[in-house]
Amino acid sequence: MGGVLLAGESWVTQATHYKGFDSFTSVTFHSGADEFLAGLRRQGIEVEHLYAHDVPDRFPGDRDSLAAYDVIILSDIGANSFLLPQDTWLHGRSRTNRLALLADWVRAGGGLMMAGGYLSFQGFQARANFARSPIAEVLPVAMSDYDDRVEAPQGIHPAIADPDHPIGRAWRPNPPAILGYNRVAVKPGTRVVATVGEDVLIAAAEHGAGRAAVWTSDIGPHWCPVELSRWEGFEPVMAAIVRWLRREI
Repeated sequence: MGGVLLAGESWVTQATHYKGFDSFTSVTFHSGADEFLAGLRRQGIEVEHLYAHDVPDRFPGDRDSLAAYDVIILSDIGANSFLLPQDTWLHGRSRTNRLALLADWVRAGGGLMMAGGYLSFQGFQARANFARSPIAEVLPVAMSDYDDRVEAPQGIHPAIADPDHPIGRAWRPNPPAILGYNRVAVKPGTRVVATVGEDVLIAAAEHGAGRAAVWTSDIGPHWCPVELSRWEGFEPVMAAIVRWLRREI
């Protein structure tokens, strides 16, 4: 059995500190996936985490490298990080379109998940820009060509839509509220497993010999508050998505 790779869901923050006449800067590293990864480990699923700053040069760039994985999860990282390795961005050299490679990998039998966030789907000011990328064809949902975020600071409680789907069977009652998500549209042939308000939260579909699924909210704060990531149903649902993509359920 191949591995599971999470690409993204990390960031570096630079802060400027002003203290009277003087100022200085500090840089800190953050991962938004710690609880998500720990939860999957508790469910018996090990995941390799490729931090966002490593994606441009370390994300698999050929079929043999992709073949090491059964499931790839993209979370809060935009299309440019896959399309612009250093060789292309700094030196103008031609390199493999890794999003086209990833789409072909799905068609050949791979399992792809996209989680929501400011740099997922179209994202903040449409900067994620996956709607016009090759993986738009293999995702189970259609994306807008503009900023698709729905901020819900008041909280919206998700609901099960298809309890008979293998992912839906892992759902638990009384989930805490979600504070935001990316709004997408359902493609023909897609099964909507869970909703948030009138919109998609979890959707899944076959594509060629492979499978693809989405969780349109975040896998960590702020859209996915701690109360949700620690909800008794969060780990089973996330594990079920991975296992469905792997054809284990």
